[in-house]
Amino acid sequence: MKKVILGSLAILALSMSVSCRDASDKAKSATEEAGAALENAGEELKEAGKELEEAGEGAMDAAKEASENAMEAAEDAAESVKKAGQDGVDAAKKAGNDVKDAANEAADKVAQKAAEVEKEVKH
Repeated sequence: MKKVILGSLAILALSMSVSCRDASDKAKSATEEAGAALENAGEELKEAGKELEEAGEGAMDAAKEASENAMEAAEDAAESVKKAGQDGVDAAKKAGNDVKDAANEAADKVAQKAAEVEKEVKH
């Protein structure tokens, strides 16, 4: 009976040894696969980082261009307002001169009529 028990224990130990080796091999394989998966994930994250960086640079370029366009538009608008203001000043000066000329002409006519009336009154 001892031999049977010892034989059984030997077979059990042998099967456990094979089982442990198998488990060790599987663990090693799983570790290698996990390492490869992590390496792949790292590469994908690195690529995604590059794409984000490029997108950020593109957004910054677009914002800079939009800012420059806005500044140019503001400068154009300011120039237009300045020109319109100058045109308004010129028109106001011309209108003022026309009014002044008309007033002088009217004053001359009034003075001429006054002189005629005075002349008539004296004779």
